[in-house]
Amino acid sequence: MNFERLSPRLGFLLGFAACAGLLGIGAYLQFVEELEPCPLCISQRLAILATGVVFLLAGLHNRGRRIYAVAAAVVALVGASISARHVWLQHLPPEEVPECSPGLEYVFQHFPLADTIKLMLTGTGECAKVDWTLLGFSIPAWTLLAFLLLAAWAGLQFVNGGGQPDRE
Repeated sequence: MNFERLSPRLGFLLGFAACAGLLGIGAYLQFVEELEPCPLCISQRLAILATGVVFLLAGLHNRGRRIYAVAAAVVALVGASISARHVWLQHLPPEEVPECSPGLEYVFQHFPLADTIKLMLTGTGECAKVDWTLLGFSIPAWTLLAFLLLAAWAGLQFVNGGGQPDRE
């Protein structure tokens, strides 16, 4: 594929399709493989969703390519930081792993919103558990790689003019 001829609209829509595919994989792992997501997993899914929404808006709007590219890269890098924390938690020695929390449904019903958000972004003991691997890497490690690739793809859209002048 000649990147110089790829329209920015198509580039952003491909980014959206990648995010939709990642969310589909997450749904498959949760509902078919019955892997229950922890708070950090849910936060990562929300970051993938937000990245996908930025890509979709960019593809539909087809203007302001650089602004959308920066926004998509920033959201993807925020997701990467959540994934990096998750990978870090999974590599802690057992004695340093934080305590497990009550279920998210209970937390949403009985805790203040600020505490719930903090829990979802910092993780708990169940976030340190590795339930599934592929080629020796856990789901958060693969998600970290996906976020970095999405940020790089957004960066490519920043410079991709598709052979046309900017319509910023």
